[in-house]
Amino acid sequence: LWTARRRAVVPSLHKKYLSVIVDRVFCRCAERMVEKLTPEAITGSAVNMEAKFSQLTLDVIGLALFNYNFDSLTTDSPVIDAVYTALKEAELRSTDLLPYWQIKALCKIIPRQIKAENAVSLIRQTVEELIAKCREIVESEGERINDDEYVNDTDPSILRFLLASREEVSSVQLRDDLLSMLVAGHETTGSVLTWTSYLLSKNPSALEKAHEEVDRVLGGRAPTYEDMKNLKFLTRCITESLRLYPHPPVLIRRAQVVDVLPGNYKVNAGQDIMISVYNIHRSSEVWERAEEFDPERFDLEGPVPNETNTDFRFIPFSGGPRKCVGDQFALLEATVALAIFLQNLSFELIPDQNISMTTGATIHT
Repeated sequence: LWTARRRAVVPSLHKKYLSVIVDRVFCRCAERMVEKLTPEAITGSAVNMEAKFSQLTLDVIGLALFNYNFDSLTTDSPVIDAVYTALKEAELRSTDLLPYWQIKALCKIIPRQIKAENAVSLIRQTVEELIAKCREIVESEGERINDDEYVNDTDPSILRFLLASREEVSSVQLRDDLLSMLVAGHETTGSVLTWTSYLLSKNPSALEKAHEEVDRVLGGRAPTYEDMKNLKFLTRCITESLRLYPHPPVLIRRAQVVDVLPGNYKVNAGQDIMISVYNIHRSSEVWERAEEFDPERFDLEGPVPNETNTDFRFIPFSGGPRKCVGDQFALLEATVALAIFLQNLSFELIPDQNISMTTGATIHT
């Protein structure tokens, strides 16, 4: 099933879609965040940027996936609360030792589980309504994909593309595909922005160089898709942040057959294998100065680092057939957001803070 669903989703993330979404979604959402931060910037007030980046990425993923504006940077709503409740529950389940939520009777009496179930029900209902509405529009307009880089001008969302592809898929399967992308694409990018900002604030020379590059490349205008290849240092800041604080910090794969790994480690069929991305990324055996933040360890004139050109030392998006389908989307989103943030605001870390890591589905403060 995962192969079929992946094959359906991957074509929607083509170059033209990414180019349109940079302008229509990434830039506009980041500019809205800057607008909301301006009063605090004028007074020099302290801001919890982890929360702001989380709101930003929720707005982005809502518009990019199903043309739905959560507007979480500006307002509160039951749907927004439900999304955060569901995401928090998913993170708690990723670290709980006993999967008690699989016992239906307990889910009906434990307050946390009742709240989580209600949240998921509301999210599913909302997404199902969006699918039904979009399907009705696609049917009424007789819309069909007519080339490999098809984008609807009024609604460039992934949902619109999937429905216009006329693939035979149930609304429930489509809903679950979109919800999987919502979970995968929200907190991860928010955490990337949080930790990149933190690392830059701790490294004034890197922060100054990032500011200089953004000003030189953009010249005060909004970034475009074509600008991304010229924001080389900023991109390396983000990839170095992903090396030090990967999201997720651990990958889990289930063996389909009996196998023996190097070192004579026997693996049984059905056994889960945990891959510690965090430890690989900080291993002194494969990285020089592994604990240091050094964006230029990745050649500025070379390719953007990925799993293959680093011999699988760098795997923030996993690798192989099950690699994250949204890696380019996420990297573009983070680069655009950080570029607009640096373009408009200066920031520093409040002195004498004890910044610690909380590890779940992502690494956050």
